Amino acid sequence: MSASAQFTITFHSHFAQALPELGTPWEAQKVLTPRLLALNEPLAAELGLDPTALQGPDGLLLLTGNLVPEGAAPVAQVYAGHQFGHYSPRLGDGRALLLGEITDANGRLRDVHLKGSGRTPFARGGDGQAAVGPMLREYILSEAMHALGIPTTRSLAVTSTGRPVHRETELPGAVLTRVASSHLRVGTFQYARATGDTELLRRLADHAIARHYPAAANAENPYIALLKAVITAQASLVAQWMLAGFVHGVMNTDNMTISGETIDYGPCAFMDAFDPSTVYSSIDQAARYAYANQPAAAEWNLARLAESLLPLLHENEQQAVEIATDALDGFAADYAAAWARGASEKIGLRHDVDGDAASVLMQEFLVVLEAHQVDLTLAFRHLGAAASGSAERARSLFGGAAGFDDWMERWLRLGPDGELMSQVNPIYIPRNHLVEEALASATEGDLAPLHRLLNAVTRPYEERPGLERYAASAPADFGDYKTFCGT
Repeated sequence: MSASAQFTITFHSHFAQALPELGTPWEAQKVLTPRLLALNEPLAAELGLDPTALQGPDGLLLLTGNLVPEGAAPVAQVYAGHQFGHYSPRLGDGRALLLGEITDANGRLRDVHLKGSGRTPFARGGDGQAAVGPMLREYILSEAMHALGIPTTRSLAVTSTGRPVHRETELPGAVLTRVASSHLRVGTFQYARATGDTELLRRLADHAIARHYPAAANAENPYIALLKAVITAQASLVAQWMLAGFVHGVMNTDNMTISGETIDYGPCAFMDAFDPSTVYSSIDQAARYAYANQPAAAEWNLARLAESLLPLLHENEQQAVEIATDALDGFAADYAAAWARGASEKIGLRHDVDGDAASVLMQEFLVVLEAHQVDLTLAFRHLGAAASGSAERARSLFGGAAGFDDWMERWLRLGPDGELMSQVNPIYIPRNHLVEEALASATEGDLAPLHRLLNAVTRPYEERPGLERYAASAPADFGDYKTFCGT
């Protein structure tokens, strides 16, 4: 079905036209009884889409891929990937479609993508469906990340399909409408390299440069510049994850973007009590993607990108390897710099003045947090009050531990800025027990807990009366929390 007059916005099909080898034209599965569960009205307006029209019959069809906008050419993208270290040569969008691209109000090109839109040729035995719970999880987590200022794909809408999805039990089905700077992944480059078609690899790299790093086109070797730019972007992203206590859970190469945005919110979660060994994902039994392992996992993934780009880095393979190795050596420095800047802000110090001291203090504070199993988010938020002269709430988290008092005394001598801390340390995050509560209620048809949670986490720095339970740690009986991919 083609778009009606009320959707006059122009869609593009740049990816589908530029790289037909990396996608298969496909149609979304028909949705007979769509019902809107969540609509991101500010994002819709940013894209030039009328939020009111999106809630109408044609809008629901558009959000589920059953109404194809003019200019769009839906494709299921193909890519390869290392999944928990094991290489899969052909993965791809098994239950997803790239509808096309929109130029937003700021002149940026944005992908509009569907998740749960039915089986594609890359489904690998899957049913192509998605359940309400996992799609709403991505909505909550990605919008919370955006509100925290961490680069991420966005969620435009979640629409129930009226079709049951069979997992361990029968669950209601849904489609997530996702927005991203692009869906180019490390795995996309791995697939292109594996074809042996260097010109395809070059066209893909040129497409990525034009889309994300146009300045690289002016470099002596644009592909070296591309590799270095992606390394820097990912180092910054993972540093922000670490500072926020975010655990992605499934950092496979097909889940790492070239843009530097967080993507694929499957078994992800925000940490409660600080513990570097934290693993939430039920399928990460070897703890490959534990919280503390995330920087190393990112660097490993980037090495796979560098391998894929070797034919473009230099015509001599040995020299290409040396160039790639030199670029990858920059990851540690990029990550350390990004982490140190963010760490200074979190404890209210100026990095340009107190950088070394701030990094040492931050590391020492994390040791104290781990020793006493203190809530990561509350610890930093209450420190802001301590910087402003009210240390009671921060001290209460540690039960009067001498280690914390000694640390705080040394920290306060540097004159931390409590106002700065309140701007970078959230009071509300998607706490795991509240996420589960909201998803369970939504699955049963009650969306009120979902919307209350979204109200809190999309304004994470502004403490508001009546939201006390959204700032509180998990109850003691919440237990050993595990997350699931939901595929």
